[in-house]
Amino acid sequence: MKIVFLDRKSIGEDLDLSNFENFGEVVNYDFTYPKEVPERVTDADIIVVNKTLINEETVGSAENLKLVCVTATGTNNLDKEYLESRGIAWRNVAGYSTDSVAQHTFAMLFYLYEHLPYYDHYVSSGAYIADRLFTHFERNYHELAGKVWGIIGFGAIGRRVAVIAASFGCRVQYYSTSGKNHNGGDIREVGFDELLRTSDIISIHAPLNENTEGLMNKEAFEKMKPTSILLNLGRGPIINEADLVWAIENEQIAAAALDVLSEEPMRRENPMTALAWDERLLITPHIAWASVEARRRLMDIIYMQIKDFLANQ
Repeated sequence: MKIVFLDRKSIGEDLDLSNFENFGEVVNYDFTYPKEVPERVTDADIIVVNKTLINEETVGSAENLKLVCVTATGTNNLDKEYLESRGIAWRNVAGYSTDSVAQHTFAMLFYLYEHLPYYDHYVSSGAYIADRLFTHFERNYHELAGKVWGIIGFGAIGRRVAVIAASFGCRVQYYSTSGKNHNGGDIREVGFDELLRTSDIISIHAPLNENTEGLMNKEAFEKMKPTSILLNLGRGPIINEADLVWAIENEQIAAAALDVLSEEPMRRENPMTALAWDERLLITPHIAWASVEARRRLMDIIYMQIKDFLANQ
């Protein structure tokens, strides 16, 4: 049995994956371009990928291929019809990063909400040493208690964020992007326009599909409170990034934090580079999912998927 990891670095070099050698030969590639896939998977029985494209062009010559494992929830990189035509199974992973993403949601919020970049610089620059007053009121911040937290996308992560936000005293509401999620329990479901108009904080935890692509555009920003903060931990293209820059520059919203972008890694042409040093915009490089615990959990699931698959052959 031969297992080929096509983009090993995408799950972090700090993880010990030696247990996969229990299945047979393991070959690791840090990164793989589509044109490199055919040669690298020629005699592979199992492929483990994250973003690498898997289709007839890339794996058509892999005659031994039996299983493709995706180290993520999204499977847009798989041509499922082709895999089915070949009788090649595929697996993805869900639920491994709920706590990690929820935690990062609040890390990003507090960074912006309490003006931590400003206060960090105020102290580290020596300004606090020269001050006569024990405190400093230059940037006001507010308590979360009593604020309205709107959630776009009410899956496992959205629900976890709702519980944490409620523990801070927020009044939580959600918008179902599919129009099918009506079981929020004590959490109030609202329409999209109402969520935009009434929320002090909006966090996005939705998948990318025809209902969400470009959902947050100029028209949406114009409906938001000028004091509101937007957090995107769903998918980058849910936000029109040029329109977001407009909204921040024109003080249509107070601030935004993004862990996902329309193109990753970030491109020089991205309109948000115009706000590179603006404290009202925080961008992290798609790390919300990537706590050590979440990545270990992810690979434990992949390991068991391979074990179960082989046991049933």
